[in-house]
Formats: sequence, structure tokens, C-alpha cells
Amino acid sequence: MYELGVVHRTVERPGPADIEALKPFGVSTVHEAMGRTGLMRPYIRPVYPGAAFSGTAVTVLLQPGDNWMLHVAVEQLQPGDVLVAACTTECEDGFFGELLATSVRARGGVGLVIDGGCRDVRELRAMDFPVFSRAVNAKGTVKATLGSVNVPVVCANAPVHPGDVVVADADGVVVVPSGRVAEVADASRRREDNEEGKRRRLAAGELGLDMYGMRGPLEAAGLRYVD
Repeated sequence: MYELGVVHRTVERPGPADIEALKPFGVSTVHEAMGRTGLMRPYIRPVYPGAAFSGTAVTVLLQPGDNWMLHVAVEQLQPGDVLVAACTTECEDGFFGELLATSVRARGGVGLVIDGGCRDVRELRAMDFPVFSRAVNAKGTVKATLGSVNVPVVCANAPVHPGDVVVADADGVVVVPSGRVAEVADASRRREDNEEGKRRRLAAGELGLDMYGMRGPLEAAGLRYVD
């Protein structure tokens, strides 16, 4: 059950060093390092090519067709935060655009994920303000109905709590629980180091069939080569 009409001002964010340690890694690496968990549904896409960010979540619960709570949420932003907006029911209206992005940036916010619509894409791209949304839609919204800020939400099937770290790039969006950021950063580094070794071997001509020991299992599964 969602809590409506409340703004929680206190957010427990991970330590700055842990947040920085996670920043070099992309969504795919973080997702794998976290045991293949945390992904939002793939319909959440960047509104322009090259959009990407990593930051701590200030969550927003919206009512359909109403962006009032996004304005409320901007006040709660700290430098390095991202807005993560869910809706009480599916809605693809254009909740967010250039003017709100300007306000978010002025407070130190670094991006938005919204399970809803976004507009002013040309202007957002010119600003290089990264938005990941369910839809691009010019339809405007009203300011009439209370939702909440900094409550747990489910955004594109991913649970998000205030203070979680959200990583977004061309591969999608992944959510790292605030208490696991250091652990996931370490696991991501180990994974990247391991992949660099594999990359060198593949570039030298070694086959994945041999590097991953696939030949025996393929033979056992009945694979036949016919000349």
C-alpha cells in the first residue's frame, strides 16, 4: 500500500566513496555483479542517444496526468541525486520537460527515471540532461493531486528505496540497494578485470568454445559437425 501525501526529508544515502566507486561501471556489469538482479523493465529508454548517469535516488510517487509531486521532489534533491518517478497507475503523459530539468540541475540533480512520459526532448538533449522514460509524449499534465516523495516505489517492476543508487545507460537502468553499493562496486571491478583478460584472449584469436570449455558439454548434448 502506497503512502500518499507525505514528503520524507531524511534519506540515508551511501557513503560518497562507495558511490564514486560504482560510477565507472555500466548497467550490464552492475546487473551481472549483483547476481542478475535490479533491472528495470527494458521499455524504460533514454530519450536521446548517449544519455547516462549514476546517482542516489530521490523517489517520487505520481498520480496519473499530474506532475505536482515532481516539483515537490526537486526541493529534496542534493548534489548527485537522481529523481526516480513511479505512478499509481500506468500513464504516458508528458510529466517532465525542459523547465523541470533546469530546476533539477540547479539543485545538483543529475537525471531522471520515470515510468511515464517525457517531452522537450530536443531541449533536454541540448542541455545534456539525461532522462530515461517509458514514453515520449507532448501531452501536458496538471497539478492537482497529492502523491508522495521519498517513499518506496516500484518503477518499471524494480523496487526503489530513497538512497538507492541508480545506474542508467544505453543498456537500460539498474537499481543497487543502498546497503550493497560497496559490495557491488567491488564485484563490478572484479568482473571488469576478468573480462579484460578474456577480451585479450578473444582478440588474439582464441575461441569462446575453448576459453569457456564448451566443447565437451556440446558433444554431450548431441552436437554433430558434418563436413
